[in-house]
Amino acid sequence: MYTSDKAAERHLLVTVQSQPAHRPRVHELLLALVALVHQEPGCLHYDLFQQTDDPDAFVVVAAWANDEAVAAHPTPPQSRVVESILPLLAAPMQVLHTRRVSENPV
Repeated sequence: MYTSDKAAERHLLVTVQSQPAHRPRVHELLLALVALVHQEPGCLHYDLFQQTDDPDAFVVVAAWANDEAVAAHPTPPQSRVVESILPLLAAPMQVLHTRRVSENPV
């Protein structure tokens, strides 16, 4: 179990742009990832959102306890799910790695 050290937390914002014809399958696969990733050590949260003005666009918001937890992600079977998603996308996934600064000054 990980203790909360907000300075060590790492947050990922992932944008996923589905091809319109593959949106239902991409949605299904992304939801499957949520359940799998929640089980990973160091996962604080992993949530899926869909853009209101573009239903083919999804955003994953994830928080990890520290850099080590991020480095260990993804692991099988998660990586296999991601590999299944890639051919269904209109553009490569964009991953933004962030750290909290609102409670921890730069």
